[in-house]
Amino acid sequence: MTITLDHPLVATDWLAEHCRSEDIRILDCSLVMKQSEDGSYGFSSGRDIWKEGHIPNSIYVDLGEELSDQNHEFSLMMPAVEDFAETLRQKGIGDDTCVICYDRTNQAWAARVWWMLRVCGFDNAAVLNGGWKKWTAEGKEISTEESSYPPAQHFSVNHRPALMVDKHEVKTACDEPETLLLHSLPLPIFTGEVNPYKRAGRIPGSKNLYCETLIDPQSNCYAETEIIAEKFGPSGSLKKNRVITYCGGGIAASSNALALTLIGVDNVAVYDGSLTEWTADPDMPMETD
Repeated sequence: MTITLDHPLVATDWLAEHCRSEDIRILDCSLVMKQSEDGSYGFSSGRDIWKEGHIPNSIYVDLGEELSDQNHEFSLMMPAVEDFAETLRQKGIGDDTCVICYDRTNQAWAARVWWMLRVCGFDNAAVLNGGWKKWTAEGKEISTEESSYPPAQHFSVNHRPALMVDKHEVKTACDEPETLLLHSLPLPIFTGEVNPYKRAGRIPGSKNLYCETLIDPQSNCYAETEIIAEKFGPSGSLKKNRVITYCGGGIAASSNALALTLIGVDNVAVYDGSLTEWTADPDMPMETD
């Protein structure tokens, strides 16, 4: 019988008990982020780090290569849902499996893959709360075995296009009072004091909540729901009909989207191209403080 997940997060103790179940698929979603001297960000595969040690029965999925649109001018863009589903089907993910995503930082990489699964209509997935940091801090088992899964027979796609938006939808949202644009990066990027993109600042009318403020620094887990709701409160996220989260490339935005889901905010979308795409188009307006 397939394990059914009824919450966006699973605990490390739960995964330690279930990691070798036949119908579970554990994905290490980590990329390695680096900041250049000019302030711009880059990333590289985490596959070699995965090979050095990982959660037993997990596989590595390369978000920068395998799970992104390689024909798009911007990196990390979600591919067509059918292509995404086929890639995961070949890796063993299908209708009769459940998926646990984890990463080695603040859980935003894992949240991104979890969100893309939701876009495809795949709901039997969760993020490992606390990720690799909590797993290793607790002394749980680490494997160096080159694990893999047989291809799944079928991955049913039930596309939810409203969960991922493009720049034209975001531009329209700038004039919609019942839609909130939520900037998910550190405050100095929001104000324009720090600029790692083509142009400084934020999308007009945006509010700011850095995704990492929702992560407990001691446990690396998402904060309790009451604290998350308090953090989101000043932005107005809990009072709007719709929230669109964005960041640099849709990663931090996915973590904020997951956190909003944890507190029952359902009408949430992620701006896929985020500031990388927005700031590259001179016709898209920007604000700074």
